[in-house]
Amino acid sequence: MLKQSSPLHRKAIALSSAVFVAVSLAACSAPPAASSPTPSTPVSSASAPAASETRKVMNAEHEVVFHVVDGKLPALVLDAGGGLSSSYWKDLAPRLAKATGSKVITYDRAGEGESGEVSGPWRVENAVSDLEAGLTALGVTKDVVLVSHSIAGEVATNFVNKNPGWVSGAVLVDANVPDFFSEEMLTAFAPLVEQQRTALVAQPSTKKNRQLLAVMVDYAPVHRVFHKLSWPQDVPVTTIVASETPFADFPEAAKLWRDGHARFAQAGPNRKHVVAENTSHEGIVTERPDLIADAVDDVLKTVR
Repeated sequence: MLKQSSPLHRKAIALSSAVFVAVSLAACSAPPAASSPTPSTPVSSASAPAASETRKVMNAEHEVVFHVVDGKLPALVLDAGGGLSSSYWKDLAPRLAKATGSKVITYDRAGEGESGEVSGPWRVENAVSDLEAGLTALGVTKDVVLVSHSIAGEVATNFVNKNPGWVSGAVLVDANVPDFFSEEMLTAFAPLVEQQRTALVAQPSTKKNRQLLAVMVDYAPVHRVFHKLSWPQDVPVTTIVASETPFADFPEAAKLWRDGHARFAQAGPNRKHVVAENTSHEGIVTERPDLIADAVDDVLKTVR
């Protein structure tokens, strides 16, 4: 059990917002509402260099921007971590499209990239609703392979449980998994979350800061609920863990992260656990794109 005298706690004051962005920041939105797509428009933004088409979908009175490279099913849906937009996949998305021939979809969650910013506390249900709305508008409600980084692991886990039959497989790229958010972790991090919240409130209001503050509302209760979720046994999943983890400077937290992923991978017959040596949490996509591409190809072989 981590104690207040642990290295993790003693270094609390030095904890940067990047750590919380890496493991917690996600979209927040208003309650779900009916969605309707707007006409397709040519790609013109640097945030979508991998796409040949942009689709803007209205959901819960805000706009969510999706970028699509056309191809066959299963469709690959790439979801970046907190504070990151669809441009995170700018190099990997075209590589996957060329190598697999699959439809490749990237998107900006609410408050990220080109998608609309919304107020209120973060709730994963709202992020799931946005993804549902977008995939429905695109006509992709089956044969989906999720490729999810960091906080997008929470979206993926909730999405696959809520929508049985939509998801054929997944690759979780140093992503949040339920097993990490134990009572031990949440208790140890409670003072750090409060310190970070106080520091953010004192800073000028920015889009990034507003998203961080949104995810801190009911942080522990929200993640206790997430901790109770499980991945469906019939959906193949590979979890790739960066060697540095999001907690490179916090060994005890890094161990909890690694142990959580190992437990997750051991909990089902259709799961694989890969450690990406010499990689960082945010940089893993550019540092080892081959490893991610191989994992995607492996999942596709099991579902085609």
